[in-house]
Amino acid sequence: MEQFTEKEATLKISEIKIYLAKSGVRRPILVKVVTDEGIHGIGEAALAYGTGQTAAAGMIKDLAEKTVLGKDPFRIEAIWADMYDDSFWTKGGGPVVFAGMSAIETALWDIKGKALNVPIYEMLGGKCRDTVSVYANGWSYYCVEPKDFACRAKSVVADGYKALKMYPLASPKDKGKQTTLQHVRRRMITREAEDLAVERVRAVRDAIGPEIDLMIDLSCELTTEAVIRFVQRLLAFNLLFIEEPVDAFNTDALEEVSKTLNIPIAVGERLFTRYGFREVLQRHAADLLQPDVGTCGGIMELKKIAAMAEAYNMLVLPHNCGSPVCTAASLQVDACITNIMSQEIFPYREPEFYALANHAYELDAKDGFIQIPDAPGLGIDLVEAQIAPLLWASCTAS
Repeated sequence: MEQFTEKEATLKISEIKIYLAKSGVRRPILVKVVTDEGIHGIGEAALAYGTGQTAAAGMIKDLAEKTVLGKDPFRIEAIWADMYDDSFWTKGGGPVVFAGMSAIETALWDIKGKALNVPIYEMLGGKCRDTVSVYANGWSYYCVEPKDFACRAKSVVADGYKALKMYPLASPKDKGKQTTLQHVRRRMITREAEDLAVERVRAVRDAIGPEIDLMIDLSCELTTEAVIRFVQRLLAFNLLFIEEPVDAFNTDALEEVSKTLNIPIAVGERLFTRYGFREVLQRHAADLLQPDVGTCGGIMELKKIAAMAEAYNMLVLPHNCGSPVCTAASLQVDACITNIMSQEIFPYREPEFYALANHAYELDAKDGFIQIPDAPGLGIDLVEAQIAPLLWASCTAS
């Protein structure tokens, strides 16, 4: 591959391809940004679960056609600012618009890394570490009874993981099938459901012992007083943190929970850009931040949020529910931020999910760590045979 220097680069973005994949119950939204010299980069809008996949794909198409096509891909900050300023709805915007921006921004970094023949972290200050600590999520999606949780948790620890996250209030939508979780609706649960959730946590802690870190994700499912009561029943199980106890944008409720409960609170999955995290930081309404590279605004935005957190004496645990593309992008940022605690991964999904890319770094985890990849750009690529039939739209420069 021909190597470019910053001064010599005259690349122009000539085409943007958008793929809407289907993998089990998830629909990853992937993008390939192509230059007139044939160098391409890939990215992901991390809305593969829940609702909003076609909206995110459409957002990428709109951004591509209005703002991105024809631009110099090396000017990443300028293109990000143009997308932010020209789209109108980005100011105060939500996951759809920022997931679209994240996908494009990540692909631009991938292009630049490939063109300069360096991994992305080298352009962001260089490595702070060669490996990053990871924690396993997704292992409990089939579990219902406490004994099911205990059995699966033992298996995850046997695979070498030193940290696990679970959803004690949620249950599988389709028991025994590849499925998603059914979370609490209307913010109310019965006493029996709360007791079951407590026993699930108790069973996991008993199964894995005191040395393994255990985290609880509550997915904003309960009212403020209900979540305080519930979490107080869990304090005996030595949890590392509680994630999303209430809506992250309700800073008053978040602050009340944080100040009432003697346990670290983590938020960030549903906050976007440095602007969305600002009030949480200023009020210290949480203890740990979880920006997602596929929704927060991209690679540089994740690094900026981490820098803000560092100024407030806080650690970050980058959120990641995306495909191997988001995992690769997360690892590039993990390499070069100083205040990372751990990286979230999903190592137990269906094989076709990982087959979208030519390397799934989440499957490389060993003894609770992943080696930072050193290949140019993101260090992975999409598998053309897998994604070609999934093309949703293709935009070309006029």
